[in-house]
Amino acid sequence: MAVDEKNVSKLFSILSNQLRRDILNILYEKKEQSFSDLMNALDIDTGKMSFHLRNLKLFLEQTPNGKYRLNSYGQNALRLIRDTEALSIEVDFSTKKSNMHLATFSRRALAFMFDLGVAFTITVAITLLTELNSLFAGQYLLDINLLLFLALLWLYSTLLEGFAGQTLGKTLFGIKVVSVSGKKLFYDSAAVRNFGKCYLLPVDLLVGLRLKDGRFIRFFDKFAGTTVIKV
Repeated sequence: MAVDEKNVSKLFSILSNQLRRDILNILYEKKEQSFSDLMNALDIDTGKMSFHLRNLKLFLEQTPNGKYRLNSYGQNALRLIRDTEALSIEVDFSTKKSNMHLATFSRRALAFMFDLGVAFTITVAITLLTELNSLFAGQYLLDINLLLFLALLWLYSTLLEGFAGQTLGKTLFGIKVVSVSGKKLFYDSAAVRNFGKCYLLPVDLLVGLRLKDGRFIRFFDKFAGTTVIKV
């Protein structure tokens, strides 16, 4: 079947508006929303809300109680939006990467070793008294304290990177975690990237190497949409 170019242009024209994309995203996240729910979420007046809902009628349906939800076309439209957003991130990064100097593996490794030492010191400080006998017996990290150590390392890395993009080790070696989209790094992305580093490091590195993308030394960096750069 031949593609109707007018319909293609019309669809892209409808989805080009940020407010309409926001409506589709809200309905995807909330499943169902009333007219007033959408209006309050977007902080717009009744006339503007009605106008955008009319433009989106192809992608929406109403429930028996009058709330709006995505239909099958709306689900497909949202996938198109997500794919386009991902492409825009790649293009944006490509235009900026000459100004973004990626951190070397050795510098990242040194920062990680320093952070390991910080987390280990915190763990020792917390458990030294209760584990004194095990420490002298050379069995310190063979029991539950290994889990405590990893949990502290993950929490320490997540909180500091989510706050400023840098742990103490990264600050010392002049590197920083950033979002490849150029947006602010949030705690959820920091939590995801550090989960791989703390709990699945060998697998994280092996899969990351197979990506053959200089931005993502580790797979969980790609999964979280983050990379590490020189400050």
